[in-house]
Amino acid sequence: MTDRTAGESYLGKGWGLLDWLTTTDHKRVAWLYLFTILGFFLIGGAAATLIRIELFTAKGDLVRPETYNRLFTLHGVIMVWFFLIPSIPNTLGNFLLPLMIGARDLAFPRLNLLSWYIFLFAGIWTFGALILGGVDTGWTFYTPLSSLSNSWVSIAAMGVFFAGFSTIASALNFVVTIHKLRCPGMTWFRMPIFVWTLYATSLVMLLATPVLAATLLLIVLERVLGLGVFDPAQGGDPILFQHLFWFYSHPAVYIMILPGMGVVSEILPCFAKRPLFGYRLVAYSSMGIATFSFLVWGHHMFVSGQSVYAGILFSFMSYCVAVPSAIKVFNWTFTLRNGYITFEAPMLYALGFLFLFGMGGLTGLMLAATAVDVHVTDTYFIVAHFHYIMVGGAVSAFMGGLHFWWPKMTGRMYPERLGQTAAMLSFIGFFLTFAPQFVLGYQGMPRRYYEYPSEFQTWHALSSAGAVVLAASYLMPLFYLTWSVFRGRRAGGNPWQATGLEWQTASPPPAHNFEEPPVCDQPPYAYPPPPVQPDGGQPDRGQP
Repeated sequence: MTDRTAGESYLGKGWGLLDWLTTTDHKRVAWLYLFTILGFFLIGGAAATLIRIELFTAKGDLVRPETYNRLFTLHGVIMVWFFLIPSIPNTLGNFLLPLMIGARDLAFPRLNLLSWYIFLFAGIWTFGALILGGVDTGWTFYTPLSSLSNSWVSIAAMGVFFAGFSTIASALNFVVTIHKLRCPGMTWFRMPIFVWTLYATSLVMLLATPVLAATLLLIVLERVLGLGVFDPAQGGDPILFQHLFWFYSHPAVYIMILPGMGVVSEILPCFAKRPLFGYRLVAYSSMGIATFSFLVWGHHMFVSGQSVYAGILFSFMSYCVAVPSAIKVFNWTFTLRNGYITFEAPMLYALGFLFLFGMGGLTGLMLAATAVDVHVTDTYFIVAHFHYIMVGGAVSAFMGGLHFWWPKMTGRMYPERLGQTAAMLSFIGFFLTFAPQFVLGYQGMPRRYYEYPSEFQTWHALSSAGAVVLAASYLMPLFYLTWSVFRGRRAGGNPWQATGLEWQTASPPPAHNFEEPPVCDQPPYAYPPPPVQPDGGQPDRGQP
């Protein structure tokens, strides 16, 4: 890839509030998304903290049962729709996609800014509903409870409905950008895997989000106008809601995790100084996961009364979706083989992802077996499995990606020792928080109960103690990354000696990304073998 010089930084184009609120620069819009989702992350995290404090003792002695219901609903709704789904695509994806394919911006810069305004409005609207009166249905809005509940279901459902328009706008923008704005030489199989995963994720968003939007709108119409859609008392069918909800929400799992897989596919080759093993298979597997994700929604409904034959089919398809995921894991592992590995903070987060996502995937295979699934349905086993994928996987990847591209985004290095400490603490804290929940669930502890038999208290106390460590590990980067913006050591254009077009421009990049239109003339991940030292030892790669 050709090396290009850079002009004035995008950060030097004005710091007034109006400069930021009217910007159409994809890099600045990425920062707007980053600040917004971090605000929602703190809100959702605060709700989780209250939940774990309540569960530290067996007796319900902190909040009332109805308040507990509203707390876990707030946690789920905010974390799923206003943090996890937009976390990587709308922050790192927004910032990096044009840089990675050699474009000046996204295909529709104004639509990109509009999507942030819609997202912000939807988030404030939903949070208002959750605070003013609260919702007690859980993040799944299951009917007939959500049809009959006297909490603020309609307002919250409309907030998620509005957020869907932001998701669709971003996905459309990404798909058109990848098809139309790749630089000369950037063929499909020279694209970084992160771009492949953004493409696959965007297709899932475009096809699945309208189904969720229609479903939530039907709930609102049923509650407001009395249409009999899901409420049996009005001639509706609550199972229909589950089919529609999971037709979106299982692919939504891959909306959250696929971009994380892309991030890890960038980090592992860089810090192992090895080409990504089986690049084409990893790219194909991204599209395979996106395709299979639409065929497995019924495995959430093994106890809903669906037919035995449907259960067998969805069980089989759930095993099938594990194949492309396993291909990725095997290829990441072989990438590390014989690599010249160093353990900077992004690499520690990526290795944590590899282990925790692997655990989440293996327990997912257990849940694909109908007999096991029936035994642990609606227990803490499900909570643990879900969080191993969504937090151990997606959040670890988000944190790894944030540290990896932080020098590119700000032009400054973060303090490496603090980054490594935070990464290690997040792994320890996560394991201590959620591993006990597998035991709790298998022993029969139901989810969403605010008090429980005393024999479960030791496991719950361990889980709450782990949550403290996990929370500390997530708060640390807020401080040292902010410090680094003002006092951190200046980063060069390519502090990690990585491949990829985004590393061939200045840090931070100029307003239009590249001084001259770039040309891609190499395959991705073209890492040369490390030089052999006379004493046979490992060469000094130097500190960035």
